[in-house]
Amino acid sequence: MPASTDETYVVLLGGALVATPRLADDIAGARFIAADGGMRHAAMLGVTPDLWVGDFDSTPPELLAAWPDVERQPYPAAKNETDGELAVSVATGRGAARVVLAGALGGERSDHALMHLIHAVSLAEAGVAIKLTSGEEEAWPLLPGRRDIDLPAGSLFSVLGLTPLSGLCLENVRYPLTDFALPFGSSRTISNVAEGPIRVSLASGRAILIARPYDLSGA
Repeated sequence: MPASTDETYVVLLGGALVATPRLADDIAGARFIAADGGMRHAAMLGVTPDLWVGDFDSTPPELLAAWPDVERQPYPAAKNETDGELAVSVATGRGAARVVLAGALGGERSDHALMHLIHAVSLAEAGVAIKLTSGEEEAWPLLPGRRDIDLPAGSLFSVLGLTPLSGLCLENVRYPLTDFALPFGSSRTISNVAEGPIRVSLASGRAILIARPYDLSGA
């Protein structure tokens, strides 16, 4: 059944995922699509995905046997997209306005985790509201404009520039910035500390904000 345009879709990916209160808030009322081995998270979350996509090369037989009634959309192993990208395409094709990539960070494949971050930026440029999460760590694409991000006081976060950044402003943080130009490759914006919900503004460039909302070592 197609989604309405205000629905959230959660795509279950193969990286690490920890059940936390913030993750529970992210997935409340959402619909789910599993990407290959990401289906292993469904039982922990107590959800049944609408669809299971992928080449199933990282899905053990016991996981396949545990979910016989979930519709599967198989693809050949020799394909041009990752299982995660295919799952996101299904979600946006069904009209999802917001996508949560759960299990997108960490895990055994750093190439996949990096690809999820880059893909998220391209989705944001296409108008999709997107968040990446492992439960313990969260990430958002940053594009020109302003956005507020709800973080607990004392939690660590970093801004990673994927291009040179100009007009970067960070408010309600321990180390604020105003109209800052960040050269590509600079570590200046690593390991800041939120003083509560933060406001980020950017004049030009592309970046990723990665936060650890349960890591209050900066408090």
